[in-house]
Amino acid sequence: MPTSRIYSAPCLVTMAPGAPFLEDGALLVEGDRITAIGPRSVLVDQHPAAEAIHLKDRLLMPGLINTHMHSGLLRGTAEGLKLWDWLRLYIDPMHRVLEPADAEVASWLCYAEALLSGTTTTVDMWRFLDGSARAAERLGNRAVLVPYVGEHPDYDYFDTLDDNEALIERWRGAANGRIMPWVGMEHLFYFTEEAWARAVAMATRHDVGLHTHVGESQAEVRELEARFGLRPVHAMERFGFLDLPHALFAHCVWLDDSEIELMARKGIGVAHNPTSNMKLVSGMAPVSRMIEAGVAVGLGTDGEKENNNLDLFEEMKFASLLGKLREDDATAADAWQVLRMATLEGARAIGLAEDIGSLEPGKKADFIAVRTDTPRMTPLLTGEHLNVHHNLVYAVQGGDVDLVVCDGVARVEGGELVAADLAELRAAAAVSVPDLFRRRSAWLAAHEQGAISPVDGD
Repeated sequence: MPTSRIYSAPCLVTMAPGAPFLEDGALLVEGDRITAIGPRSVLVDQHPAAEAIHLKDRLLMPGLINTHMHSGLLRGTAEGLKLWDWLRLYIDPMHRVLEPADAEVASWLCYAEALLSGTTTTVDMWRFLDGSARAAERLGNRAVLVPYVGEHPDYDYFDTLDDNEALIERWRGAANGRIMPWVGMEHLFYFTEEAWARAVAMATRHDVGLHTHVGESQAEVRELEARFGLRPVHAMERFGFLDLPHALFAHCVWLDDSEIELMARKGIGVAHNPTSNMKLVSGMAPVSRMIEAGVAVGLGTDGEKENNNLDLFEEMKFASLLGKLREDDATAADAWQVLRMATLEGARAIGLAEDIGSLEPGKKADFIAVRTDTPRMTPLLTGEHLNVHHNLVYAVQGGDVDLVVCDGVARVEGGELVAADLAELRAAAAVSVPDLFRRRSAWLAAHEQGAISPVDGD
């Protein structure tokens, strides 16, 4: 059996700095790494013993990186509500009654959806993450696992820092390093000051990242200013979060220039979630300012309840269009910039740019094949009228992906999962959801005011 493979296609979008596009190119994959990249004829001649896999009518590009999502089972069931009602009636009560089996079913389904639409790396903030780790181990995606942690008497229905530390100790480095547990914090509000100190110490001791929501709503900014006299990022700095091995902040909609400069200086990553920000009317994040300042900004879908799908190709389109609208400038958020957010800048945002995010020798073999024989990719032009990048951002959909390789192993072939049956995953979710909803309804019936929220929304 060949120990190396050459994957070739008429188009390679490498996202490598200075050389993002290659015609009739190829990748040499040995084990879990890309060891060479270049013209197809050259690599085939140089490596005659390698298995040659030519992908006709396909485009090869890096696997997409979802820097912020939540597994879940509430898709399409919490719609058209203001933030407070959304949290009080749907989201927090679900967390109060969620059970480990429900959480695991959700991650199997969400990771399958992500892989099938070309996402090879996911930052998942969720609950009972041992089940999520099992799903990622089997399905083959790269997963940064971030528990929803609440360490405050009013929010004692989330995971705890003890749960978080146990997850790190059990799963760190598993599946050839594909599973990466971090320290999680749902929000600063969900912690006491003693818990903040422990979270910082835990991330430092284990040399792992920390992920939380920052500056998502105007109400959050007002609350932090009332409590500490500080805006969100300055409050995070006071409590030591900006000096961690790595920190990733989701949303970052309501930041001022001083916060952006501080994040750039401290190397903080940002997960931009345009669809969720529009759906929940959180606002339009200052993405152009963050990028100009040097902040690594990746893309996130947020959860299935805030977005309704986990398709990062759709997220790229919305990111570009929303960026143009915010800046009142049709040249803003151009296609190459948004592709970088979904690949190389996403890798930088989560501290993995040395391993993933572009097709380059020495990096992990995480890549996808996108069909080019579709109306959405026609015409496909190179040379003077190159439009490949525009088509990827504005036209392609996740269903156009038919090959996904992560860590050198095919996880999706012919548009189907390799390691699981999608119908079985859907069936498991269909069994789990009715009982989850019954438990939530029972809790709400016993608690007329619903769940407590840290902010009241706008």
